[in-house]
Amino acid sequence: MTTDNVAAQSAGPPLDDGPDRERRPLTGRSGLVAACLMLALAVYLTAGIIGMDIPGSAATPGPAFFPIILTICAYLVAGLLTVQTLRHPDEPDPDIVPPATGRWRTQSDWRAMGLVLAGLIAFTVLLIPLGWILSAALLFWIVAHAMGSTRPILDIGVSLVVSCAVQAFFSAGLGLNLPAGILGGLF
Repeated sequence: MTTDNVAAQSAGPPLDDGPDRERRPLTGRSGLVAACLMLALAVYLTAGIIGMDIPGSAATPGPAFFPIILTICAYLVAGLLTVQTLRHPDEPDPDIVPPATGRWRTQSDWRAMGLVLAGLIAFTVLLIPLGWILSAALLFWIVAHAMGSTRPILDIGVSLVVSCAVQAFFSAGLGLNLPAGILGGLF
């Protein structure tokens, strides 16, 4: 044995981080987690629709119309996410591979995830006292900020318009009242 062979054996297996490296079946397919969560939501909505008590006096399209649309969209998004993730798995950025271990580091944005979670908690806590319009606008604004928006004034305006539009759709279109909160006497 030459000294080159001995050095190569003592160093362990070579790290091959190139694009031709053998991949495990689920490598780069963490997007399947989001697809599974969306599928679980769709199944949950389906069970809710099946168990929904609809009075005979309900007008067309009825109280199940909007949940059915959401359920169809959830199934569609789950299917599209699955196909996209299976056809085009994520490729790790070679610049973030630690050279000593050869393992891929995660690329999660924990700050954004924490902000969105804080926004959801704030929305839940503030929904009754502030009402739908203000609490939903706050949630939309926090999510836009967490996703990297750099125009807070525009985001506030868009958030208020979207939350007012949802309020109007539920009130006028579906006949359902969302919590009014402190704005209750104005409408």
